[in-house]
Amino acid sequence: MRILRREKEITGFLARLKKRGRGVDPNILADVRKILDAVRKGGDGALEKFTRRYDGHGNTRLSARQMDAHAKKADRALVETLEFSARRIRDFHEKQRQGSWFYEKQGIRLGQVIKPLGRAGVYVPGGKASYPSSVLMNVIPAQVAGVREIAVAVPSPGGHINPAVMAALRLLEVREVYTIGGAQAVAALAFGTQSIKKVDKIVGPGNIYVAMAKKLVFGEVDIDMIAGPSEILIIADSAAHPAFIAADMLSQAEHDPLASSVLVTDSEPLAREAEAEIKAQLKGLSRKAIASQALGKYGAIIIRPNLEEAVELANLIAPEHLEIMTRKPDALAEKIECAGAIFLGDWSPEPLGDYAAGPNHVLPTGGTARFSSPLGVYDFLKHTSYLKFSQKGFSLLADKVEALAEAEGLTAHRNSVSIRRKGQKGKKGI
Repeated sequence: MRILRREKEITGFLARLKKRGRGVDPNILADVRKILDAVRKGGDGALEKFTRRYDGHGNTRLSARQMDAHAKKADRALVETLEFSARRIRDFHEKQRQGSWFYEKQGIRLGQVIKPLGRAGVYVPGGKASYPSSVLMNVIPAQVAGVREIAVAVPSPGGHINPAVMAALRLLEVREVYTIGGAQAVAALAFGTQSIKKVDKIVGPGNIYVAMAKKLVFGEVDIDMIAGPSEILIIADSAAHPAFIAADMLSQAEHDPLASSVLVTDSEPLAREAEAEIKAQLKGLSRKAIASQALGKYGAIIIRPNLEEAVELANLIAPEHLEIMTRKPDALAEKIECAGAIFLGDWSPEPLGDYAAGPNHVLPTGGTARFSSPLGVYDFLKHTSYLKFSQKGFSLLADKVEALAEAEGLTAHRNSVSIRRKGQKGKKGI
């Protein structure tokens, strides 16, 4: 990781950052296509074949008894922590509820009918890795939205089922759980098989095979996003704590060799102190090698003349996580236009948002915060336009609609209106 001051250096780093995680091995893409096509055509038989090949066991839908048995193996203190986090996450997402709305004027009633999706699929990484927080963050907003059916895919390599993940599912009373993973799980959820009913939307993180499968089934079903490597950008001034900055940058760098950690500051002394802190704290990390790789290629400390230019850079990068550690963080936050989540002040480190703060930790990455949002209740809702016209209301718009249809050469559109004006004058409207 380097301290960057010159425009040419900064421009080069931003170009490298932009390309991060964009390339996909064509062999992986070809394999994913084959798996999707095989499961779409072969259903349970193909799913069974791939699950045995990659995970060493057959397809399994866990019974309530099996789920409970695995969940009981989870550490009791961890279960209590999951309960605490679940309450906070649910409280936050309850604020995102939406209801249908209507208004009426001059015989015209318009509005939107807002209803939940009927069925959602959630992918939760399983096996030896433990991601119970993914269960909470992906299932709770669907439940708050009112989704009637939630199917969860949890891979279990070698038959290993993680008790913490099962405890989270049990806590949320999710009972449709399949021990399948990879692109084959995405295919089963997207297309349906003899034993698995297709869903309307697939959410949840996974490896490159899962990400590419989600991308390819989009259109058959909806998806949340194509999540890229994790990232953090910190805006700080001379009042910030270098040790806090270093710890937060490393918290993202340890995720993945492609993770990005960037500090933007107007203080040269702070830049040097933060750099020294990063080197010191790095030595004690269990994932030192991964963090070192990430910092070496996608980590930087950028010095700008003032905080206004730091904000401009943040909006250009549109980071997944943005921390503001300045004397007046709220004033700068008002100028932020593109970020997945904003953490203000010295006492709002990003990991709070990952686990227990309440807002969703499924956030747009790779600059997509320019046009997309965190996962939320709204992702599990569909909005249907509502139109009801009386004869009087129809008459107010009829000639204008006829003129526009005529201008566009759509005579059947025009006739749909004119037949009511000319041929149905003696009949009453609704």
